[in-house]
Amino acid sequence: MPAESTPAGGEPSEGGPRRVARVVLLDPADRILLLRGHEPDDPSDTWWFTPGGGVEGVETRAQAALRELFEETGITGVDLGPVLWRRRCSFPFAGLRWDQDEWYYLARTTRTAVAATGLTELERRSVAGARWWTCQELSRAHETVYPTRLAELLRTLLDEGPPASPVTLNTEIV
Repeated sequence: MPAESTPAGGEPSEGGPRRVARVVLLDPADRILLLRGHEPDDPSDTWWFTPGGGVEGVETRAQAALRELFEETGITGVDLGPVLWRRRCSFPFAGLRWDQDEWYYLARTTRTAVAATGLTELERRSVAGARWWTCQELSRAHETVYPTRLAELLRTLLDEGPPASPVTLNTEIV
């Protein structure tokens, strides 16, 4: 299951894909922060994903990205960079089918301490920690990571900088 799509702050939308904002958060050593998720009723079914979640009310995707980053990590004071990637995904999670349209924003921070301060009830049952990963560690990982090409995407980002316009990733359906 594409867990970096772990629902936050709501359920799947009925009128089209759920609008989601995610954050590719890098520290001064170019490590990326990923959260560890699992099915609420099966902690052995695990994966890693970027912070982020659904857009609420009238907020913009950028506002949602910053809000979700704070709720899931306690990290504030970051300036969002450009949208790096866009992805559509569909997957089962917590007994529902989630269809999402995800935008991944670049952000940098000097803070590496993480404290989940505002998780929803579902997130408390399905998020089990955070870890900073180097690109090399990510490329050697045997664990499931979403999006599935994250190690390659991160390497390209670090080598070439942000793309001139967002890259559309392959649709992932589980």
